[in-house]
Amino acid sequence: MKEKGTISIHSENIFPIIKKFLYSDHEIFLRELVANAVDATQKLKRLSSLGEVSEDIGDNLRVEVEFDKKKKTITIKDNGI
Repeated sequence: MKEKGTISIHSENIFPIIKKFLYSDHEIFLRELVANAVDATQKLKRLSSLGEVSEDIGDNLRVEVEFDKKKKTITIKDNGI
């Protein structure tokens, strides 16, 4: 038996929970950022296939992850939307 209902979530209440339990794990945080970059490139590819992008993207979609040990930074770059 299926039940239907509604749920109301206030963002000011949910974000601290997400931050504490999801993004405190560095591997999950990094994976989420890379996944977002991949999603951005896939969206551009889809829009291009529908003719909604004026430029030819060809095979130029990319996600780059750069590590700088001296600066202690990780940079994630994509050329998606």
